[in-house]
Amino acid sequence: MSKYQQIYQVVRQIPLGQVATYGQIAELAGLPRQARLVGYALFRATDDTLEVPWHRVINAKGEISMSPLREGMDYVQRSLLESEGIEFDSNGKLNLTRHRWQPDLTQFG
Repeated sequence: MSKYQQIYQVVRQIPLGQVATYGQIAELAGLPRQARLVGYALFRATDDTLEVPWHRVINAKGEISMSPLREGMDYVQRSLLESEGIEFDSNGKLNLTRHRWQPDLTQFG
């Protein structure tokens, strides 16, 4: 299985209305300290055919990682998260304590 497939397999498990950080996904995918790789994989996962809820992955500050390279997908990401009931404060942060996914770690190698 490719590293991207490992990442997608973990991201597919994030429940509706919850988020995970890039670093958290890297750890769960068996790719410690490779949060940037998670970002690269998810940049390519916006295609609906992959069925990867890429929008549920945010940075460790509880923010959407904004980039002009994402061609407006930053705003799509926020809209998708808000449609799942996730609220952002006036600084564009969400409450990680409330919304962070806490998976059963026994299911990950």
